[in-house]
Amino acid sequence: MTVTDFYFSFVKINSMEYDYNTSRNKLILPEYGRNIQKMVEHILTIPDREERNRLAQAVIIIMGNMNPHLRDINDLKHKLWDHLAIMASFQLDIDFPYEIPQAEEFAEKPRRVSYNTNEIRYRHYGRIVESLIKEAVKLPDGDDKDTLTKLIANHMKKSYLAWNRDSVTDEIIFNDLRELSGRKLTVKEGLKLSDQKDFQKGKQQQQQQQRKRMQLQQQRKKSM
Repeated sequence: MTVTDFYFSFVKINSMEYDYNTSRNKLILPEYGRNIQKMVEHILTIPDREERNRLAQAVIIIMGNMNPHLRDINDLKHKLWDHLAIMASFQLDIDFPYEIPQAEEFAEKPRRVSYNTNEIRYRHYGRIVESLIKEAVKLPDGDDKDTLTKLIANHMKKSYLAWNRDSVTDEIIFNDLRELSGRKLTVKEGLKLSDQKDFQKGKQQQQQQQRKRMQLQQQRKKSM
C-alpha cells in the first residue's frame, strides 16, 4: 500500500462513522488536523512493530507534504519526527531515526527571565543607545571614536523621529548625547546629521524590499 492509498483509505473509513465534537479527543497539534491525529492513534493500536514503522514513515511523508514551503529547512525531518512523538503522547514504540524529546521536558516550568530593572533616562532612545554610549566613552580619542559617536548621534535622531513626528534639530541630539555620556562625548564642529528625508527614504526602501521578498515567497509557494 502506497502513502496515497493509506491516506485516502483511512479518510474514507473514518468519514463513514458519525463523529461529533463532543466525542472527539483534543488535537495535540492542531496544525496537522484531525485525520493526521487519527492516523497516529491508529498506529498505536497496531501490534506488529515493522508495520508500525512502515506506517509511521508514511505519516511523516504526509506531514511533510502539508508544509512544502518548509522543505529547505535543514532539521525539518527531525522536527516532523518530534511532532509525531508528541501527537502519540510519547507512547509510540518504533525505530525513531532521531533522538526524540521526553515527556518530562514539556512538564518542566520555564526558567524565570531576569529583567533589567535599571531605568532608561530617555525611553525614545532605548537601552541599546545607552550601552553604545558607554562603549564609545571607553575608546581612546581618534577616528574610531569620532565615527562611532557620529553613528550613535544619527541613530538617536532616527529614534527621536520615530517617536516624535515633529522635526528635531541636530543641537537637541548633541545636547542629549552630552548628557547621556556625562559630557564625555562631543561631536566635531560643523557636523551635520542625516536629514529627516533621508530616514524616510531609507524606511521606504526597506518597505519595498520587504514587499519584494513577500512576493517572491508567494511565487515560490505557487510554483510548488
